[in-house]
Amino acid sequence: MLNKEDKIFTNLHGFEDPFLQGALKRGIWSNTKEILKKEPNEIIDLVKASQLRGRGGAGFSTGLKWSFMPKDTGKQHYLVVNADESEPGTCKDREMIRNDPHMLIEGCLIASYAIQATKCYIYIRGEYFFEYEQLEKAIKEAYDKNFVGKNACGSDFDFDIYVHRGAGAYICGEETALLESLEGKKGQPRLKPPFPAGAGLYGMPTTINNVESIAVVPTILRRGSEWFKNFGSENNTGTKVYCISGNVNNPCTVEEEMGIPLKELIEKYAGGVQGGWDNLLAIVPGGSSTPLLPKHICETVKMNFDDLKANGSGLGTAGVIVVNKDFDIAEVIERFSHFYKHESCGQCTPCREGTGWMHRMMQKLIRGDISPEQLELLENVTKQIEGHTICALGDAAAWPIQGLIKNFKNELLSRYEENRKIS
Repeated sequence: MLNKEDKIFTNLHGFEDPFLQGALKRGIWSNTKEILKKEPNEIIDLVKASQLRGRGGAGFSTGLKWSFMPKDTGKQHYLVVNADESEPGTCKDREMIRNDPHMLIEGCLIASYAIQATKCYIYIRGEYFFEYEQLEKAIKEAYDKNFVGKNACGSDFDFDIYVHRGAGAYICGEETALLESLEGKKGQPRLKPPFPAGAGLYGMPTTINNVESIAVVPTILRRGSEWFKNFGSENNTGTKVYCISGNVNNPCTVEEEMGIPLKELIEKYAGGVQGGWDNLLAIVPGGSSTPLLPKHICETVKMNFDDLKANGSGLGTAGVIVVNKDFDIAEVIERFSHFYKHESCGQCTPCREGTGWMHRMMQKLIRGDISPEQLELLENVTKQIEGHTICALGDAAAWPIQGLIKNFKNELLSRYEENRKIS
């Protein structure tokens, strides 16, 4: 269990003032000038040493990602913060922005200094209008206090930060589609290479990070890399914000140690499964794109990148969706499938055609109209889509169905047999 004094997000639930006075009391902006006296490479090395992995889904080393940025190019460098957060089941970033926006702004300043970016864009989901207003108000406070702007925090570093509202497209959560949208174009993923560090926003060197990845950086630098590494395990370090929803008694967003057992997370913070743990059917551990886990795996699995991967799923955005026996798991996955069909940008043939076909097959499946041969065909098609598209939306559409077939195949086949008896 994470002690109160070890929590990074001390106003995650909004019980205190979210703006500047409250932020100063919580230690935000306390020694930012001293941090900015460090060499940029020193900051990058400290973030690397903490083993902080990106909190947006991919889990790539944050410090390593920063180190890819070219040095002293004479070009404009950019930091872009991905606050699009459109993954179903995920609501962590909005709580951070709503209740502690100065944590993010300070993190943007320090991260931008480390990668030699004098401009930062925060791309926020269009539906997050209240969060957008909170962020804009906090940015104005930061400018008024000269925490950002010319000579930010008295450090001789000029830094400007802007907020850009998206228009509700899930695909813009993919970093290169986000850049296209930010440039005023249709939000479609780019082919890579070139990677954003070489040619990103407006063709300039760019780093894209998730809100949580950036917001934790000032605390890591204040308390030290070793402090952060004390939590979790090797390659899965630090604290993590989890969102728990679905068939639980108390849906919540909570910060805990990376690697907390999934069962403990649900029993302790979400009030347990509705109807008791024995009424559990399956859990989607990392947002709707990660494969579900059946009850027997949920008993022991730990909520970190490696253990979830070893058990056939992923940490993703840590959006935990609990499904109990009162619901039809095939209907849940059909709903996910409908979402990915709707959100496919249509650029890649396997995704454009495959997401629609998979959704139609899932509709047949919940009616009990899919034979064993067709079920095998469905599984084969998911594997033809997975890994064959420009971005990971094809994977995101395939994985929930793969998880369903892997863990509930007998139930799906018996559904077909029952339907045959009736007809």
